[in-house]
Amino acid sequence: MYVPTAFTETDTAKLYEFIRANSFALLTSHGNDGLIASHLPLLFDTEGGLSGRLLGHMARANPQWRQVTGEVMAVFSGPHAYVSPSWYEEEGTVPTWNYVAVHAYGNFETVEDTDGLLDILRRSVSFYENPRPNPWAFDASAPHVEKLLKAIIGFQIPITRLEGKWKLSQNHSELRRRRVLGALAGCDDENSQAIAQLMRETFQRPGA
Repeated sequence: MYVPTAFTETDTAKLYEFIRANSFALLTSHGNDGLIASHLPLLFDTEGGLSGRLLGHMARANPQWRQVTGEVMAVFSGPHAYVSPSWYEEEGTVPTWNYVAVHAYGNFETVEDTDGLLDILRRSVSFYENPRPNPWAFDASAPHVEKLLKAIIGFQIPITRLEGKWKLSQNHSELRRRRVLGALAGCDDENSQAIAQLMRETFQRPGA
């Protein structure tokens, strides 16, 4: 990912939090037929790799897991918002886009044993169901589960490298940033509101 110095985020705790909060990812790899990608929920686990690991599963019929060669990349996307040059109130400006994203890299390792698959499923259900008012419980002994396990492939990706990009107008003057933040805060869509809040947090840091 192209990450100019001004937009680089290296705080690992912040990157982990972002992955957990934006866990529906794009998993990309290279195989026999070229590039392939799958849209999947990926769980972050603190064990394994230099920076933890990602856990997930996909349909066994999905050709991606059979064709993976070398490193894979998981793309986690967060809020994003269009920035109008009119907000700068200056001549010679152009449109841009503010956004946040994390790329995680590592080697793809399949998990096919029953205990390993059930562990991934339990973790997935727990992560997404527990915050709900009436969480659904996963019953591994249910008759349909055995058939389900035969139709999926589990995997883990020990993370070897993380890249974080927080593009929030850091390359503009304080006055321009205030104007962009104010304009985004005045928008009624969730993405604009989220980017405005991230800008507040970023520029309230010491030294920002």
